[in-house]
Amino acid sequence: MQSQASEDRFRRRALQPEEALKAILGHVKPLVSETVGLLESWGRRLAEPLAAPHPFPPFRRSGMDGYAVIAADLAEASSASPVTLEVLEELPGGVAPRRAIRSGQASRIMTGGMVPEGADAVVMLEMTATSGAGDRSFVTIGKSVAAGLNLADIGSEIAEGAALIQPGCAIGPGESALLAACGSACVAVAKRPRVAVLSTGSELLEVEEALAPAKIRNSNAPMLAALLREAGALPELLGKVPDDKGEAESLIRESMERCDLVVTTGGVSVGDYDIMADLVAESGQLLFNKVAMRPGSPTSAALIGGKPLIALSGNPSACFVGFHLFVRPALLAMQSARSCLPGSFQAFISVPYPKTNAYRRYLRGYTELRDGRVWVTPTGKDQSSLMTTIAGADCLIEIPAAKHGVEAGQLLTAWRLGRGE
Repeated sequence: MQSQASEDRFRRRALQPEEALKAILGHVKPLVSETVGLLESWGRRLAEPLAAPHPFPPFRRSGMDGYAVIAADLAEASSASPVTLEVLEELPGGVAPRRAIRSGQASRIMTGGMVPEGADAVVMLEMTATSGAGDRSFVTIGKSVAAGLNLADIGSEIAEGAALIQPGCAIGPGESALLAACGSACVAVAKRPRVAVLSTGSELLEVEEALAPAKIRNSNAPMLAALLREAGALPELLGKVPDDKGEAESLIRESMERCDLVVTTGGVSVGDYDIMADLVAESGQLLFNKVAMRPGSPTSAALIGGKPLIALSGNPSACFVGFHLFVRPALLAMQSARSCLPGSFQAFISVPYPKTNAYRRYLRGYTELRDGRVWVTPTGKDQSSLMTTIAGADCLIEIPAAKHGVEAGQLLTAWRLGRGE
């Protein structure tokens, strides 16, 4: 006799993708922060706001190799009537001036050097000629200059106290530069979510195993591990289990004690051996067990011990799509990202898609710029079992639900894949 859960798998209510994601995010909480060294913070998400501890630049800085001068001294300078100034000192980068500039004087200065008091402009080296008399040096300039030329004032780039990076921002090269400039040798970042990955199916082999009749190698787990790392998470591969609900449940519940999220692949459809369909239904906190989309409509989610379980399809392309639509946003929310959703953009599809669509479809595709327009092209046939459509994909092309297909050149919505916000 079939259990109630087994019977319910045939009476699923399909949520729209937005509703399904909302159901997951409603049960996701930001993780606590931890402190790491600056060089270890790359790719992590900032946990605290960064404000400028001092102005940038912190001193008046030269933008050129040349001479620090008083602009008024050169007001009448010309090639026919050049002005000669006495050179007081040489100021390479990192050396503080010893003498202030007075009328009739100048100091040799290098790019990035500290401009001495009294000077209000820097004349580039190519505009000058030098001479000497005894132990004195002189510079001759045959052109007038405006005050402020080639000189960056204190705080001209960043004022003291200015907000530089907001919490949840991914730390990339530019953010690393700002953190270093602010003296942030240690950085507070969101903890990396720990995610357990379990593959179900008696047909699965490990990667190193030889092929056998009716068997396939487990390609989803390595793919998910790569996607998890890309999203800032720490994957924990639980391996594979046969079509045994008890064994799968035991592994999942045990992993929930140390992980923030469990992702499974396979077993979510309505077949007799689809164990995850019953497991999520019997969890007591089913969030959904069907999504109005292709591929991956059986994608399901539940809470176990208060933590989310997201059960993805075993078909590689469906697994890939489900990850980007549901798992990645949950991981970004755990890391307090400013935006959890993949970025959308409008693009023209380069080939027709003639199928009618009861549900929205997400084609794996790539983008290119042609004639000033953004075009998207599917990476291969639209079959959820195909792995080849994943390789080279940089977007998901959304085909709207309709009783007709789309034509080549039609403007559609696409979703970027990758690090994102």
